[in-house]
Parts: sequence; C-alpha cells; structure tokens
Amino acid sequence: MRDSEQLAQSSVSQVVTPGHLLYGCLIQKSGALGEIRLKSSIELEKLRSTVIMAEPHTKTTSDYLSCSVSKEVLAVFEKAANYMKNYNQIHLNEGHLLKALINSHKVDHLLTEENKQIIIRLATSSRDMITHLAAYSFPDITSRFIDKVSKKEETELIQFMETHFSGWLDTIQFAFQQAEQNIYIARNDGGKIIGFAAYDTYQHKKGYFGPMGVLPDCRTKGVGYALLHYCLKDMKEIGYEYAIIGGAGPLEFYEKACRAVVIPLNE
Repeated sequence: MRDSEQLAQSSVSQVVTPGHLLYGCLIQKSGALGEIRLKSSIELEKLRSTVIMAEPHTKTTSDYLSCSVSKEVLAVFEKAANYMKNYNQIHLNEGHLLKALINSHKVDHLLTEENKQIIIRLATSSRDMITHLAAYSFPDITSRFIDKVSKKEETELIQFMETHFSGWLDTIQFAFQQAEQNIYIARNDGGKIIGFAAYDTYQHKKGYFGPMGVLPDCRTKGVGYALLHYCLKDMKEIGYEYAIIGGAGPLEFYEKACRAVVIPLNE
C-alpha cells in the first residue's frame, strides 16, 4: 500500500481514495498483478492522472495507512477484511483489496467492465503456481513437531480435517487409500495436530504440492513454512524438476517462502 500513499502525497487532496488503492495494486510488475498489466487495456498513466485530481468530500484515518483516507476507503478496507476472514486468512493482501474495490463499485468510473472481469479472474482467485526444485535446498528448519503421517494416525487426522478443513476432507481420505501417505502433520507442545500439508495428492495429480492448512491461531509462527519445505524436500528427492502448487492462496506466501511464481492463465 506504500504506492497508494506515495501517490496520495502528490495528489491535490493528499487523501487516499479508492482510486489510489487501485493504482497502488496495479502498478506492481510481478505475479498475478503484473499479469493484469499485460492482459488488460488499463492505461496506468491515464489512471494516475485521473486519481491525483480527485477531491474526496470527507477524510478520516485508517489503521492500514499512515496518511488520511476518504470514508469510501474505510468501507473498502472493511469489505476486504471480511473477504480475508471468509478465506480463513490473517493478512490483508491486494487480492482482497481489488475484490472489495470492484464489488463495492467504488472504482466503476475508472475501469471498463472487461477490465474488471480480468482483474477478478487474475488477481482475486486462487491460482496455480510453480517452483523450480533443481537447485532447491532445504532451509534451516529445526522442528521436532513435524512428521510424516502414519496409517495409525488416520482417524486423528480425519477428525482434525472434519473439524477445521472439511473442504479438503475428501482429498486427505483419498491420500490414505494410497500405498504411501504423502502427508506431513504439525503438532503443538501438547501433541495436538495444528496443521497439515500434502503432495502428490491435490486433484490426484503427481508433482503437485497441496493442500495445506494451519489453524489460524498457529499461523505466523513458521508452521506453514516448515510443512511446505518438508514436502518440497521429499518432492526433490523423488526427482521432480518442478513442484506445482495447486490453487495457491495467498500467493505472496509462496512467492516469499519458496520463490514460486504464478502460472499465467491461457486465454
């Protein structure tokens, strides 16, 4: 959101409006946001010129930004935060913001219907990502609470999935039907399962990482990072040149954790 604030400081009102948020998202050059620039007809310089001349009727403050914002921006942040919670995530990202901006109709005057649909398709939905394993090395992770699941732990993990990640229940049940269970689980100090990750399981496809899930109150503690890398280590040892991360979200986690990149969508 730094780009949005910087643009606001050079604007007539020096107040962040929905247009500033839109520009701040679209100016990014990498990942799904960079793909928008390639596949849409959005003219960023024209958008910038329009946004810096906007004069909001009201201004207030927000916990997300250090400078003044319009009341419309507060409404966008509230909507974006609701999307974040609905996705069971804990960090507000550009995908949440863009979805909120478009669905709240705060930037209708800045985007064509076609460009709105392009943004929704490319930046606000889960995407497949890919990471190269040829030069992969296992990071310095010391965790005595992460292990590959055993058949005797099936009932415990299935109960955990039913309670916390029911959307992935069928996938994990399928994994237990295979000769080898390619699933890692993380436990807390008390021995309770707090997270899981799998590979060669997503949509019954080889070479795919996922699904993965960590309890919300255990996130930001490196659990998901560790689970990811235990799986990637196995996948490299199997001989995979690449790992596909199926239906990844949030994208920025995988970009930072294992240098994964978004696989462009075919038109």
